[in-house]
Amino acid sequence: MDLKTLDSATINRVLEMAWEDRTTFDAIEMQFGFKEQETIEIMRRYMKRSSFKMWRKRVTGRKTKHAKKRDFVKGRFRCPEQKGS
Repeated sequence: MDLKTLDSATINRVLEMAWEDRTTFDAIEMQFGFKEQETIEIMRRYMKRSSFKMWRKRVTGRKTKHAKKRDFVKGRFRCPEQKGS
């Protein structure tokens, strides 16, 4: 999908999911097909520079943004709009 032609609803949902600490990049990829780097590009393009920098600082190296690095599996929250609910 071309990142320049995304509709506002998709942009808003990806931004919301990426901003949440417990939503993994894998969940975003499963729902929208955007890999981690594409999600970062969306965040960079559609957020204010200062907000993007704050987000990147917070999520860099964070285990909860990567399903394989998580310490927990059971009991995790899953949005009803997320595929596979």
